[in-house]
Amino acid sequence: YQQQQINPSKFSPDLKKRTEEMVHNVSLQVTSRTSLEEVVKRYDLYPEQRKNLPMEDVIFRMRSEDIQVTPEKQGDIFRVSYKGSNPKKVQFVTNALAAKFIEENLRFREERATETSAYVQDELRMAKEGLDKKEAVMRDYKLKHYNELPEQLPINTTRLNALQEQYQNNQTNVQSLEHTRLLVQEQITFRKDMIENLAASKINSGGDPFKMELGRDAEQNREILKKNLESLRAKYTEEHPDIKRLKRQLEMLEKETAPVSGPEGEETPVVDLSRGDKPVEQLGLQLKEIEFNIERLKNERVSIRQQIEQYQQWATAAPIREAEWSSLTRDYNELKKHYEGLVARGLEADSAESLERRQKGSQFKIVDPAYYPEKPINPDFRKVLLMAVVCGLGVGFGIVFCLEFFDTSFKDAGEVEDFLGLPVICAIPVIQSDKDKKRKIVFSILWTVLFIITVLAIGGGMAYLYLQGLIII
Repeated sequence: YQQQQINPSKFSPDLKKRTEEMVHNVSLQVTSRTSLEEVVKRYDLYPEQRKNLPMEDVIFRMRSEDIQVTPEKQGDIFRVSYKGSNPKKVQFVTNALAAKFIEENLRFREERATETSAYVQDELRMAKEGLDKKEAVMRDYKLKHYNELPEQLPINTTRLNALQEQYQNNQTNVQSLEHTRLLVQEQITFRKDMIENLAASKINSGGDPFKMELGRDAEQNREILKKNLESLRAKYTEEHPDIKRLKRQLEMLEKETAPVSGPEGEETPVVDLSRGDKPVEQLGLQLKEIEFNIERLKNERVSIRQQIEQYQQWATAAPIREAEWSSLTRDYNELKKHYEGLVARGLEADSAESLERRQKGSQFKIVDPAYYPEKPINPDFRKVLLMAVVCGLGVGFGIVFCLEFFDTSFKDAGEVEDFLGLPVICAIPVIQSDKDKKRKIVFSILWTVLFIITVLAIGGGMAYLYLQGLIII
């Protein structure tokens, strides 16, 4: 078993499997009925058995008795062996089985890599659909509650503070304009009353109706404008609209009141009535402008108030949206993490599948092919001979034991004394005749010759069988 040279990935067919497990899986494919039946028919194996037995029994005998797959102790190596009566067929069948191991291993690994890649792609597709749905829900939620999201809270707070300050400034401006409006209204009323009084006084005295003295009343009006201007300057800069307006009114009043010589040489401000009520008209225009600005500021105040309420509502809803958004993003992060993991696994599975298709992964390799057997592996004659010797010795000892056990004759005087219970006075030894001696010698010679002939016959038979390659010594 040759390991692949390219670094294995997580979804590689190796997947930390031991060689024994891989060999076992492929062995099941090689020794299946379909595979072995093809080998049996190709090399015409077991012709006699196939005539009398069904193919299932023949395949079972071949698998259980004749085929052996044994792993070696050292290295990722295993041995495939097959035994039979025909040496040539044994060689072909063994090489065919080894080739099937390589073929089935490549097919098995490629199928597994393809199935793994397809499974990961299906999981990736389902994960992407779930992620897209989740992103759509998050997008709709964000569009619906964008201004209420937690990340908008600092912006909303800043804008709310600015609106509140703007609202306060608006109120101050409205109050200032209302105060200015009262001043302008007082000036209009005062000027109208003054013109009417002076005109009536001049007519009664018979003077020129178009020239009249302002006296202390004009001076008093100018002092009022100056006091108001100083009061506004304490609050605002010179660029403030109210300050500019009072300055224009003061300049207009000073232009309208021209200094003339009085009875004692004093300069007395007078007003030219030939211009009619033009100053009053200008004050009226200013009053309208002030009222317009007041109305505009009040409308702005309503709008600002609405915006303040809106931003307050957004700021109040931020904690709720934060909790809801956290729930959405928590599920989304898990889905995204799962999707990214599947993307990486999909790339690894595709790479593993490409390796298997190009046969760059781990695969079986024949290190030592089967050769033509020069001698059979059984029967082992040494074992047979040893068993024969053991059996012969056992039979010999058994015969001697039986003869001795069933022999009831007396062998010495002690046995007679034990049997009769009487002492033996004398013992006469066996006296053999010449004829008995000759018969004994003949039997000894015959037994010796028979033993020698038997040994020579057995040795010659063994030598013949060994030379024919039929036995192993």
